[in-house]
Amino acid sequence: MSLKTRRRGAELEDAILEAAWKTLVERGYHGFTYEAIAALAGTSRPVLYRRYPQRGDLLLATVKQHWWSQPIPVPDTGNLRDDALGYLRNADEGRWRMMTLIVGQLMEYFRETGSSFTELRDQIRPPGHVGGFDTIVARAVRRGELPPGPRPARVVDLPFDLLRHDLLMTMRPVPDEAIVEIVDVVWLPLLYGQATTDGPRRV
Repeated sequence: MSLKTRRRGAELEDAILEAAWKTLVERGYHGFTYEAIAALAGTSRPVLYRRYPQRGDLLLATVKQHWWSQPIPVPDTGNLRDDALGYLRNADEGRWRMMTLIVGQLMEYFRETGSSFTELRDQIRPPGHVGGFDTIVARAVRRGELPPGPRPARVVDLPFDLLRHDLLMTMRPVPDEAIVEIVDVVWLPLLYGQATTDGPRRV
């Protein structure tokens, strides 16, 4: 029986986005066309156009679907250091392939639109999303490991920013010794040093 007459709603949407993702992976942004995606999904171009009038709309929906389909687990080990190390290790394992793939395949998209990976990330982030390190720091405050008070987002998110930098610079997983260095040598001294200053620092 024809897939075109049977699939509706979420089922058809999932098939389209899965086909779009495979097309992006295999052909890059240059080959990310309505024709290729419709053929792979077993549907028609008008069906795609009705849902995604612009190719950029379809691209954002595709990346969002696959980026957030497997959220990075945030450990709850009972202490700040182990939570941070565990979260970075989970991110390293779960994101490096997708992050390097997206950046590699979307360079043409970034040039064409004049946008950046940061802007793409902000566009696909779910409303009200709470970052992993926001959760980790909040838990540490509740446990009494850190004093309460506002902290600059750049300080809280620094470990993930450094991990992402290494991923994008090397296009391969970050070694565990580098993850430990990020937490022990850079982040924790900064957090605890900030906690001892007179009053919270702002940016």
